[in-house]
Amino acid sequence: MQLILPKPGHYLVAVSGGIDSVCLLDILASNPNYQLTVAHFDHGIRPDSLLDQIFTHQLAKSYNLPFLSDSVNLGPEASEALARNARYGFLKRAMEQTKAAAILTAHHQDDRLETLIINLVRGTGRLGVSSIGETYEIKRPLLNVRKDELRHYAQIHKLSWREDTSNNDQKYLRNYIRHQVIPKISSQDRTRLVKLMDRQLILNEKIDNLVSQLLNQDDLRRLSMRHLSNLSYLESKELIAQWLRLNHLPGFNQLTIERLTLAAKTKRPGTRIDVYGKTSAKVEKDFLALIDSER
Repeated sequence: MQLILPKPGHYLVAVSGGIDSVCLLDILASNPNYQLTVAHFDHGIRPDSLLDQIFTHQLAKSYNLPFLSDSVNLGPEASEALARNARYGFLKRAMEQTKAAAILTAHHQDDRLETLIINLVRGTGRLGVSSIGETYEIKRPLLNVRKDELRHYAQIHKLSWREDTSNNDQKYLRNYIRHQVIPKISSQDRTRLVKLMDRQLILNEKIDNLVSQLLNQDDLRRLSMRHLSNLSYLESKELIAQWLRLNHLPGFNQLTIERLTLAAKTKRPGTRIDVYGKTSAKVEKDFLALIDSER
């Protein structure tokens, strides 16, 4: 398997109890370069999810590793986004609590392909093409590993894991893609798609760096109208999107970006546009400024 192992240190390993994270834990636990803490989050989506927590706790004990867990009751209708946000909120708190260098997750190559296809179906921008990647806080050692390689590893090492029965329900888009689309992708096409995602990841980083140079780092709440006036409509959209990301407003959508871009180029000073949550943007003479909507 082609692993992307992090540098030696203390890490928080996210373990759901499924085959992917069980394999990741087994791989890392046998490496003396790593000090590990096992972290498990129970979303409360399935009625048997408590059994996953019990299994994962026992698994951590079998490796003599410390264990942290938390649980919520999101219910069976919870969206993937809601579950993900709750999970990563817990993981980041656990990382701070344990002073771990980063969070390690078991996302693999098939996960990247599934996410790419979902984003394409939904009408993605450039960031959606690069799909799942790594950040300073989150490392993913299995991104180059195929799902069938993990199954083979689990079998030859005689590992035990928990099966999430909801993964077989094909009314969910991700499950449909997992069972009906991914198996039909040839090895050659898989290689092409992975290369596409890798190239886009590098390109996105370069674009983000260039766009960030146009922003006032001393006052990120304001975006210069001069910069926007010198850019095309599409270039302005990229600048505004990066501006919102750097202001920690990731909940925007393409419609919001288009409304902000159009307003910046055509609206009179004083015009306000809803952005996300309680945050709005106000058109000023020389700037597009983020403000509290209650003001």
